[in-house]
Amino acid sequence: MLRVRQHLMIHILVAILLSLVINFSYLLMPIITESGLGERRMSDAPMGEHNSGVVHLERDMHAYIICDCEQRDSVYTSAWQVFNFKLKEGDHLTFTTREPREYEYNDSGLVPHLRLEELYEVNGHPFDFDAVLDRPSRTVEFVWQILYYAVLSFLMISLLAKDVPAERSRRWVLLRRTVLLLLLTGVAIYFAPVMSFHAGAMKLDFFFRSGPRDNTYIIVLTKCLFSLVVTALYARVYTLMRQQQTMVVENERLKTENLSTRYNMLVGQINPHFFFNSLNSLAMLVRDGDQARSLEYIDQLSYTFRYIIQNGKTSTTTLKEELDFAEAYAYLFKIRYADKLFFDFEVADEYKEWTLPSLSLQPLIGNAVKHNSITTKNPLRVAIRVVDGVLEIENAKHPKLDIEPSTGIGLDNLRSRWQIITGKDIEIIDEAERFMVRLPLENPNKR
Repeated sequence: MLRVRQHLMIHILVAILLSLVINFSYLLMPIITESGLGERRMSDAPMGEHNSGVVHLERDMHAYIICDCEQRDSVYTSAWQVFNFKLKEGDHLTFTTREPREYEYNDSGLVPHLRLEELYEVNGHPFDFDAVLDRPSRTVEFVWQILYYAVLSFLMISLLAKDVPAERSRRWVLLRRTVLLLLLTGVAIYFAPVMSFHAGAMKLDFFFRSGPRDNTYIIVLTKCLFSLVVTALYARVYTLMRQQQTMVVENERLKTENLSTRYNMLVGQINPHFFFNSLNSLAMLVRDGDQARSLEYIDQLSYTFRYIIQNGKTSTTTLKEELDFAEAYAYLFKIRYADKLFFDFEVADEYKEWTLPSLSLQPLIGNAVKHNSITTKNPLRVAIRVVDGVLEIENAKHPKLDIEPSTGIGLDNLRSRWQIITGKDIEIIDEAERFMVRLPLENPNKR
């Protein structure tokens, strides 16, 4: 639910931002243009271009401005200008003229019929075209434009950013969305807010009710099409980012499940191997009739099994717990190889709380016993120590004449578990006279 709200807020912010971009580019342009033209007229135009005169109305409602300027007797004013500018008989105007489309003859010959272009003052007061036309303020128009195109952009984004279902119906969904998007664009153009002139007043109206004035239809089309293109691009980028995020989350989930499954399988491989060796050793003690050692062996065997059960579901353990297990496990081999197998534990107390993957020493001790000849003349000594934060397990090599088949549980198993849990690799040193495995420990104080 929280994620849905976050995505909704993002869509709303993008829609508002897009609306601001659209409307600033089109609403500010006329303001800047009008301001620039006004400054140009006041600064660059010759003083002679600003004329003054008195309005004289005709019966058909057009008018002539009796001009005070030299060589100009009148300026034609259309009925539309008289009506919209609300001119009355005798009004004193300050204005400019434009190039005529018509010429007329008088005593001086063919002379231009001047027409009113811009009106600056009426009876000594500045002429406000917007006020005369009862035009809404720029702020009102701007707010309506912002809200309309923000809503339009939000609807487009909401339509395009929805998840697409399975491949079987993907084409139909995309086709349906495209049709809906085009219909939405058409409706948006039809009902777009524009300034329309009706009954002598400039009002904010729908586009379909406005008459063709200037290039309003071009502006509306441009705004809506721009919204369509930009929202389509944003929706595509948003969809790709969301798919990538979903893939990352799914990959992490699968990775976690894979690591857990692999680890459980690897731990499961250890138990049968260890179980059969332990039963063989216990059977030997029972056959010898040594009850005391058999009971001690059973105690150590139960401890090792309990450790495996308790730590088989956990990924890491402390070095102290692992060493206690290793000593119990080594005791089981000592019973089997009396006075022929020795274990040297040299670990400082400062490393006892460092961590490592559970059941790491068991396969190393087991492999040392499995792959070496252990006799009275050639006893096997296994050294377990820590050097600079690295646990080392070393033994001299006394290869057996008959090599036992590998079960696939040895070093490959250990390396896989170490990489899964710690992300680090172990170091294996296999020389002619010795074999050593180095396991990097984790310092809990540096996490």
